[in-house]
Amino acid sequence: MLKNYFIDITRKAIEKAIELKELNETQKLDFELVCDTPKNKDFGDFAINISALAKTAKMAPPLIAQTIAKHIEPKNFSINIVAGFINFKIEKEFLNDIVVNILDKKENYLKTDLGHSEKVNIEYVSANPTGPFHIGHGRWAALGSALANIMKYCNYDVFQEFYINDAGNQINKLGKSLEVRVRQLQGEKIELEEDMYPGEYLIDCAKRYIEQKSTMPYAEFAKADMLRLQKELLEKFGTHFDLFFSELSLYKNKEVEKCLETLKKSGKIYEKDGAVWFKSSDYQDDQDRVLIKSDGKNTYLTADIAYHKNKLDRGFERLINIWGADHHGYIPRMKAAIDALGYDSNKLEVLLGQLVNLIQDGEQQRMGKRKKMVTLDDLIEEVGVDATRFWMLMRSSDTTIDFDIDLAKSQSDKNPVFYVQYAHARACSIIRKATEKRIDIDNKTELEPILTKKEIDKFNNNPNITDMFENLSQESYEATKALILKMEEGKALLANAVKYRAPYMVCKYLMELANSFHHFYNYTRVLSENTEDSLMKLSLVNCFRIIMATMLNLIGVTPVEKM
Repeated sequence: MLKNYFIDITRKAIEKAIELKELNETQKLDFELVCDTPKNKDFGDFAINISALAKTAKMAPPLIAQTIAKHIEPKNFSINIVAGFINFKIEKEFLNDIVVNILDKKENYLKTDLGHSEKVNIEYVSANPTGPFHIGHGRWAALGSALANIMKYCNYDVFQEFYINDAGNQINKLGKSLEVRVRQLQGEKIELEEDMYPGEYLIDCAKRYIEQKSTMPYAEFAKADMLRLQKELLEKFGTHFDLFFSELSLYKNKEVEKCLETLKKSGKIYEKDGAVWFKSSDYQDDQDRVLIKSDGKNTYLTADIAYHKNKLDRGFERLINIWGADHHGYIPRMKAAIDALGYDSNKLEVLLGQLVNLIQDGEQQRMGKRKKMVTLDDLIEEVGVDATRFWMLMRSSDTTIDFDIDLAKSQSDKNPVFYVQYAHARACSIIRKATEKRIDIDNKTELEPILTKKEIDKFNNNPNITDMFENLSQESYEATKALILKMEEGKALLANAVKYRAPYMVCKYLMELANSFHHFYNYTRVLSENTEDSLMKLSLVNCFRIIMATMLNLIGVTPVEKM
């Protein structure tokens, strides 16, 4: 990570200057160094502002920068002092080394040991098995699976989990609703009651019940059927869970009962008005919460507490839950429960996601009124898995998404997923073109390929890059340099995406990387009669293809080779 590299050598230079008493009263570096990209490219490729040292050094910032720079030994880069900034300009050898490194490590180039094998449980989607997924579930599925992929890549030990809410009255209601649909199909004049599930999806479920001549209880059949459909859609959407955890199992294994007993022994529950209350106000919650209602039924919180205890007992060092924004008030009571049970509530992180608005023909669609695209399945059918995933990931989870259906379907540079996939396909096309036979139009004769696949593979496996920048125009050199630095930036980008739990950063980076490649392509002739020159430039195209494909795979979007 180049920015970290320049921060590190600048920090060491400052410490050396302090040791030699060259910065007067400065005793230590008491602020965080930040490496940015200068707005004026003539100054350099990276810049670090050291002006904050002026207060203790009692010197003008340019002089401080010069004093520090004396202790930096330039290696394949030059230093330029501008005001209170130390600017670093990358030289060709440095860029060549990046290309060689990418070709050597390939899809492992961006990997870091950020996670140190920390055991992480990511729980997301976790919908009731009472009907199809709505488009909000699609956002959580894309976010959770992309975050899991990125964290795994950065050496976290990630376990993906789906919590099935299959206990409680909603399952009984589902069973009664299915029974009505079955009886309707069998010719009975019967109507759904007001509190039943009215969705037409239960008609299809009822048909399957009849066709299979099932003797299962209606609720059990409906739950199994809905869960099957949900799992099939999740697989189709590129979302793979390690465990589908049943809420019902918590009751069967008496984990809810044992959890309540633990809280009781620790004096954290009490009775009031015929109900059982949890003293959550002793912790981070603003009031106490009911665990068992006066009618003897448990609240949702009761099983949720037992479930989180179960996850912690399984040895996970960090729990990440992805919930809808309407669950904001649920966080302090869950953290309170974890603390009350004797665990560390800091192990629990909750990502809250905002809504998804569907836009078509320039207007927002009212989800409750439209027949089409109400469900995630409908949306995927309309725009495809890749477009759905990319659009669902493009914005921070705490920001509402305006999903433009028409744009997501379009083959236009304005469609982000098309723009990104087209860049990868273009790189693949250039590589293919290098090995294809050519036609001399004037003489109407067949010519040998510019390069053979064997030559390309041999070069990529043992690159001999002396100077790929030879004979480049200034525009082509700048475009080539920008592309290489943008590819290297991917390491720091992934680290930040993990740190902030923000896969949207990867989407933004992919669009920037695609833009850098298109710019490079417009200014650089990759294939020529000069075999060595073609091989070196083609190696850069291959580097781009590797980085682009790696990033796309991490967010579950296909790196297509032809468009």
